[in-house]
Amino acid sequence: MAPQADAPSGNDILSRLRSVCGVLRLLQLLLGAGVWVTIAANRYEGSVHFVLLVAVLFWLLSLASLAITALDRQSLVPLVGGDRWPLSNLVLDVAATVLYGPAVGIMAYKTQKNAFCNLEQYKHACHYKVYLTATVFAGLTALAYLLSAIYRAVTKCRGHTPSA
Repeated sequence: MAPQADAPSGNDILSRLRSVCGVLRLLQLLLGAGVWVTIAANRYEGSVHFVLLVAVLFWLLSLASLAITALDRQSLVPLVGGDRWPLSNLVLDVAATVLYGPAVGIMAYKTQKNAFCNLEQYKHACHYKVYLTATVFAGLTALAYLLSAIYRAVTKCRGHTPSA
C-alpha cells in the first residue's frame, strides 16, 4: 500500500525537529519535565502547586505544539491553526515565559526558606535540594521559552516563518 500524498515523510519530520524552533521546543520539553518531575516526586505544599500547574500545563501545550508542527497538521487546529500557527506558537512562548517568572520566584523563595537545613548536622527531612533543583530547571525552562519567543518574533519581523 502506497503512503498517502499528504502524510509527511520521516525526513520532513526530522528536518522540522532539527530546526532552531524544533530544538528549542525539545529543550523546553526536557527542562519542563525536569521541573515537574522534581517537584512531583517529593512532598510539596502551598505555592508550589502553582509551579507544578505552570510546568505541567506548558509541558503539555508544548508537546502538542511540537507534535502538530512535526506532523505538519497545523491546518487541522481550529481557530489558531493554519496561517495563525506561527503567531500561536509565539503567544505560547511569551505566556510560558511570563508565567515561569513567578514560578522561578516561588521556587527561589522556597529554596531560601529551607536553606537552614543544608547543614550536615541537620538530620531531619529537608526539601532544600529538591527546591534548588526545581529552581534551576524552572529558570532554564523560562530561558528556553524566552529564547524561542525572541527567535520567533525576530523571524516574524523579518518576514520569515519559523519551521517548527
